[in-house]
Amino acid sequence: MSLSRLSPQYRILTKEEVNELLLKYKVVYRDLPKIKLTDPAVKMLNASEEDVIEITRKSLTAGESKYYRLVVK
Repeated sequence: MSLSRLSPQYRILTKEEVNELLLKYKVVYRDLPKIKLTDPAVKMLNASEEDVIEITRKSLTAGESKYYRLVVK
């Protein structure tokens, strides 16, 4: 089994995607769950503080689940 099949996919959202996300879930920016700037996946993406990361995981029940995290120090 390859590592890419075991680990979730990460990507940085654009400003437009972040705005859509906040409207869709009726939350404010600072209420998003956090992920540390020192997290290995965040480092690999070269993400910056205040970026919003989308994490896509495989799920047996849903097929695919998406999670969102705000990058913090």
